[in-house]
Amino acid sequence: MFKSIIVPVDVADLSLARLAIGNAVKLADPNGATLTLVHVVPIMPLMMLDTVPVSFEGEVAEKAKGQLAELTGSITLPGGKVQSVVRIGGIYHEVLAIAEEQRADLIVVGSHQPSVATYLLGSNASAIVRHAACSVLVIREDKRPVAVDEAGEVAAEEAHHRYSTVDDAKKAAWDADLLH
Repeated sequence: MFKSIIVPVDVADLSLARLAIGNAVKLADPNGATLTLVHVVPIMPLMMLDTVPVSFEGEVAEKAKGQLAELTGSITLPGGKVQSVVRIGGIYHEVLAIAEEQRADLIVVGSHQPSVATYLLGSNASAIVRHAACSVLVIREDKRPVAVDEAGEVAAEEAHHRYSTVDDAKKAAWDADLLH
């Protein structure tokens, strides 16, 4: 069904990235699709250029390459089916450019729950959905309260389906005041 899947990754928010990657792997594996993880280093605003070294964006890009390489190595797809790309530029512009270059069938993008700010101002995920030439699957964090037993343990089955790790599920339960 899908031959090329793009997954935009924010290396500063790996829990959301892992959710998107996990779903992309489930779609890629049975179809033999290639998976491309993409991180875009945003262009430094003009007013900030005086406060950072000239090499700042390049250094951030190099660090992101290392983080993506580590993430790519943890994905269980056959050799040559996972790659990573780091670019500097506008986030959704670069993601869409890579999708076009690779003739992607699908973009799997993680997204936080929408807020008034993202509704009024837009977000990268919504811009990708609006402008992509291929299909886009938006993976959201599940903010519903989690089931916790009397011992304070998160139900393993629920953790498996809703979170990238059991630790993420426990953190969500703690944040929802279920483990205090």
